[in-house]
Amino acid sequence: MKDKVVLITGASGGLGNSVTEAFLNAGAIVAGTSRKITQDEFKRPNFHAFPADISNLRSAKALADSVAQKLGRIDVLIHLVGAFAGGASVADTDDASWSKMLDLNLNAAFHTLRAVLPYMHKAGSGRIVAIGSRVAVEPQPGVGAYEVSKAALVSLIRAVALENKDAGINANIVLPDTMDTAVNRAAMPKADFSKWVPTGNVAELLLALAGPAGAAVTGAVIPIYGRNA
Repeated sequence: MKDKVVLITGASGGLGNSVTEAFLNAGAIVAGTSRKITQDEFKRPNFHAFPADISNLRSAKALADSVAQKLGRIDVLIHLVGAFAGGASVADTDDASWSKMLDLNLNAAFHTLRAVLPYMHKAGSGRIVAIGSRVAVEPQPGVGAYEVSKAALVSLIRAVALENKDAGINANIVLPDTMDTAVNRAAMPKADFSKWVPTGNVAELLLALAGPAGAAVTGAVIPIYGRNA
């Protein structure tokens, strides 16, 4: 990944920290974004903080333009932004929860893809990897809004893969089971953490898909379930 420009959305946080560090260690030039990210969060010469809100197309385009202007191009998009809300049946899900899940888990990716793809088309190459969830393909009761938004994200990424297969652009999505983050441990303190997916393992998989090993992989929906497989 040496000297590749990698835009990572959701670059700070439980998963984001592991992914950002993995790409920095691999020699990538990382453009890390979240709403409040700062340069001090990763004190590395090849890290560049881009605080941004990707909740609409205008702001996503402004982010992509800023990254391309400062770093010259966007070779890779790693899309980590997402959120979880559950505990209610579909019949009991309120409008606010439904909209929140679609906005954070689907629409943010849609806006970011539309902002980044023109730069990849111009370069004639690109890698896109998004984070989904196991429930996108194995639904469970009580998390309808969340799993619908993640299932739609799978379809979105596969559509991008098909539409860009002759443009030198690969697009894939990784579906983790519960990841071992501080937030998840706090939310489920009685769970068996040893069965959860280490964020470092997810980071290494994303790195492989973005690097030479992923050259022939596109349109893939890849499970990473830990000991819950």
